[in-house]
Amino acid sequence: MIATAGLAALWFAAALAVLQLFSGFLALRQPENPLTPVVRPLAIAQAGLVTIAFTCLIIVFAQTDLSVALVAENSHSAKPMLYKVAGAWGNHEGSMLLWVTIMALAGGFVALLEKRLPEPTLLATLGAQAFVSLGFYAFLLLASNPFARLDPVPVEGNGLNPLLQDPGLAFHPPTLYVGYVGLSVAFSFAVGALLTREVSPNFARAMRPWVLGAWIFLTLGITAGSYWAYYELGWGGWWFWDPVENASLMPWLAATALLHSVSVLASRNALRAWTVMLGVVAFAMSMIGTFLVRSGVLTSVHAFAVDPTRGTFILALLAINIGAAFIIFALRAGTVSEGQRFTIVSRESGLVFNNVMLSAVLGIVLLGTLYPLVAEAMGAQVSVGPPYFNPATAVFVVPMLIVMGIGPLLRWRRDKLGRIKHLLVLPALGLVGVAVWLGLRGVHLMPLLGIALGTMLLMVALVPLKGRRLRTVTLPLLGMVVAHFGIGVALLGIACDSAFSTEKLVAARVGETVSVGPWMVRLGRIEPITGPNWTALEATLSASYGGAATSELKPQARSFWTPVQQTNESAILTRWNGQLYTVLGEEAEDGRWQLRLWWKPFVTLIWLGGALVALGGALALLGRVLSDLRRFIAIDKIAYRRQQQGKL
Repeated sequence: MIATAGLAALWFAAALAVLQLFSGFLALRQPENPLTPVVRPLAIAQAGLVTIAFTCLIIVFAQTDLSVALVAENSHSAKPMLYKVAGAWGNHEGSMLLWVTIMALAGGFVALLEKRLPEPTLLATLGAQAFVSLGFYAFLLLASNPFARLDPVPVEGNGLNPLLQDPGLAFHPPTLYVGYVGLSVAFSFAVGALLTREVSPNFARAMRPWVLGAWIFLTLGITAGSYWAYYELGWGGWWFWDPVENASLMPWLAATALLHSVSVLASRNALRAWTVMLGVVAFAMSMIGTFLVRSGVLTSVHAFAVDPTRGTFILALLAINIGAAFIIFALRAGTVSEGQRFTIVSRESGLVFNNVMLSAVLGIVLLGTLYPLVAEAMGAQVSVGPPYFNPATAVFVVPMLIVMGIGPLLRWRRDKLGRIKHLLVLPALGLVGVAVWLGLRGVHLMPLLGIALGTMLLMVALVPLKGRRLRTVTLPLLGMVVAHFGIGVALLGIACDSAFSTEKLVAARVGETVSVGPWMVRLGRIEPITGPNWTALEATLSASYGGAATSELKPQARSFWTPVQQTNESAILTRWNGQLYTVLGEEAEDGRWQLRLWWKPFVTLIWLGGALVALGGALALLGRVLSDLRRFIAIDKIAYRRQQQGKL
């Protein structure tokens, strides 16, 4: 009954999307037609229906309703409740329904709250959002029905991939999807503005909160996903340039460029065509990421789909949505005015330079991600990894970071470098000093540059606060400072992990002590334990840092039975200056146990930096929202006064 209700709600939502699409674009030709007033209510009603459908999916997973094929394939009665619920989106069909649900909710909020855009532009935006949503509705209802039934009903389900049975993965996909869908809203704004020739600061102010919100959630999703892979997969790394990792990084790079561009348009009425183009590109990267992860072309923990038909469907959606948007851009770009000009030395120029650098990095990542797939389709096996990505991206990231430090100190429109040179003396000396010190210690070039630039960014990021009283610091300014400071912190963590990490792979007997970096690690005992749907061998390790008191770590080698799979659960000990990372391997024939040990100095700065970047975005978003609220309240007061004066 619940599954039937969910499927019915999904069909009704798709029908409303068709009506919303037709009504929204009909309003462009005939603003006075009878369907124009229903566009907003249709978007809100569609959001409610899709929410009902997704709620029904969660309920059938929570109840382990094995008459639903998706539940039988991805759940089991013995699973903990958290993973039963997370199983609703820990699969192909459920994840796509989550995508559509968030997209519909976003469209409903735009219809309910947006007051800044002219009505024709808003209706065109909602029509574009319905067009994108309709493709995903068709995909779900025709190719990937999440409510398909089984007859006969199996006795038990297959269970969820054990690697996904982790609290981090319960929250990681929804976070990324909010980011992806935020970019779909930005895409719809861009299409709506092109159709109505309304590429203006008001359009940018309406788009900016969605871009900023999407960027925040993408940052959180990538940071959380990186830490999950770090502690769950047992390989000791935080990033491997895996195609699935790149699928989330590419939209973030495009969103970062779009965020800065839309801010310039909103504040300074410049970069109009560039902003619209980035709005299309950012959503294109989200669609490409969806294709890579959901099409079956990749084998990964996240790549749920294995049916080529589904991949073809997603590829068709990508071609239709993005192709149509670029055609509209090509036809209407000539009508988009240039906007305000600025000189080479100005804050706008710094933002443009960094946007170009981000676009170059995006191109490098896109090429390195897609090339092996194209080569494989032609019968060749090609591997593209860190030896390509690291130096190729560094060529553009290094100058980008330097300009990122200088840009916020420049004035809008025009400035002179001589005005700020005294502010750059200390950061420049810090950069040179750190680089020389690390060079004398034999640190390689890439981590040397990372530590030196990270140190510089920490100092430069705080300069905009110099001489200001606390009450004069706006939330958007504080958000920028915190985000840029977070980039410096993360960069230091990345570089320190690369420069100073120590790894040791040993075969140790019970009672034997092994050294790794400043740590002495003793293998105490190996004993069996049981969990909700797994058994494990658990090692007890006693670790001492520099002769200090010992601490215990308990890495595990787990065996799941629903489904059958072996995993390694790392044990990590965190200090202020880094982490001791331990993994238990297999037992050798002579009774010794394999141990993998890492000492990773300051590696936690990577995720602390990511959290600071997201916090900076949240502060900026809060500042924008409060500013809009104050403006709307002021407008309402003025309207009320005029109304009262009219009565008198």
